[in-house]
Amino acid sequence: MSIDVHEAMQDKAIRDMLPIIDPEEDYLTIVAAEEKISSTESRRKKEIEEAQGNMKALVKLLEAARISSKRPASVPSEQAHAKALNDLDRTKLDLMKSISDMESLVANQEAELTKLKDEARRLEEYDPALEHQKELGGSALRLRMYEKLGFEPVFDKEGVLVKMLVHSAQSGDLHVVPMDGKKGNFEQSQFLWKLASS
Repeated sequence: MSIDVHEAMQDKAIRDMLPIIDPEEDYLTIVAAEEKISSTESRRKKEIEEAQGNMKALVKLLEAARISSKRPASVPSEQAHAKALNDLDRTKLDLMKSISDMESLVANQEAELTKLKDEARRLEEYDPALEHQKELGGSALRLRMYEKLGFEPVFDKEGVLVKMLVHSAQSGDLHVVPMDGKKGNFEQSQFLWKLASS
C-alpha cells in the first residue's frame, strides 16, 4: 500500500510540473550545455597539452642545468684541488727558504771575498824583506839592551833559546840558567832579575 501512495505522489508531482516543463527549451539548454562543456573540454585539453609541452621543456632545461653543474672529469675534485693548493704552498715555502739560504750564502761569500781582497791588497803592499830587516834591527837592539842589563841569551842551531847567561851587576858573577820551561814566565823572569841584581 505504501508503494502505491509513493507512486501516486510521484505521478501527482510530475503532473504538477508539466505546465512548467518545455521539452524543446530543455533540449536546447542541454545542447547548449553540451556544446559549452565540449568547448571547455577542448580548451582544457589544449591548455593541458601546452602545460605538458612547457613541462617537457623545463625538464630538459633542468637536466641540462644538472649536467652543467657537475664537475667535468678533466677538473680535479674539491679535495684534490685543496691538496694541490697545499702542495703548491709547501713548495712555495720551500723555495722561499732555499732563496733565503742562497741569499745568506751569497752574502757570506761576498763578505769572504771582500776579506780576501783586503788580505790580497795588504799582501801586495807588504814587503817581507823590509819587515825582516825591521825585525832584525829590533832583535839586534833588544839583544844589545839585554846584554847591557847583564843577560846574554844562548840559542841552539835552530834558533831556540836554551839557556841564559846572567852577569851579576854587584858581584860580577856569571850564572848559567837553563831555559827548559819548568818554571812559568813570570817566575823565570823574577829569578833572572834576582840573579842579575845579586
